[in-house]
Amino acid sequence: MLAALIELTPEGVEQVDGEGWVEYALYGAPGELPSLPEGSASVGGVRVEVRGEEVPDDWAERWKRFHVPILLGGRLYVRPPWEQPAVRPGVHEVVIDPGQAFGTGTHPTTRLCLELMLELEPAEGSFADLGCGSGVLAIAAAKLGFGPVSAFDADRAAVAATDFNARANAVLLERVERLDLRTGPVPEAEVVAANLMRPLLLRVAERMERPPRILILSGLLDHEADEVAAVFAPLRERRRLSMNGWTALLLSA
Repeated sequence: MLAALIELTPEGVEQVDGEGWVEYALYGAPGELPSLPEGSASVGGVRVEVRGEEVPDDWAERWKRFHVPILLGGRLYVRPPWEQPAVRPGVHEVVIDPGQAFGTGTHPTTRLCLELMLELEPAEGSFADLGCGSGVLAIAAAKLGFGPVSAFDADRAAVAATDFNARANAVLLERVERLDLRTGPVPEAEVVAANLMRPLLLRVAERMERPPRILILSGLLDHEADEVAAVFAPLRERRRLSMNGWTALLLSA
């Protein structure tokens, strides 16, 4: 169902997980969103309940409640700018203002990438973030000692948010560029993180001329992981992490 919604609203949806249910919120001005009837409907072969309502006037403050700080591995603290700074010594702090781009690090797809990155040594070298969103992975990589670090996204808002957040975190990213991975060249680095949806990951696998030494894949539903891991051969799966139905993979030669 999520894949079907992304087709309808490529700028993304908001996901809220509950006990036995998942809610997806699509935002837009009147006439911008697909017309779905109120009540029961079928989306992506799944029966869902559909409703529409006016966004409250205080939406600019309400959305902040969904972005909370996280501490990963006792070493990496990711927070939005309205939360308190880290006070623990030896912790790298990444401050992310998402702006109009996806991600402050709390979604499972991003969080699992960060956890896999913490298992690597900075000596692994250069780092490329494909589908950088708000720049969480690229900025975290720079903080953890990888270098040079580059970030790419097809969305102009994502490129702008990544550049802004990199400056706010006082890290230097070698490249922050707009790139359509469906048609443009696949960037090369010693370590590549690709937090993308399954169809785009399959496309990247087809067009990747030279595989990186280490590849982190995310944006995968649990049942998609085996298929996507296989298409990146000769890289082999070394680690797999799952959270709330999402999976991230670490592949290497």
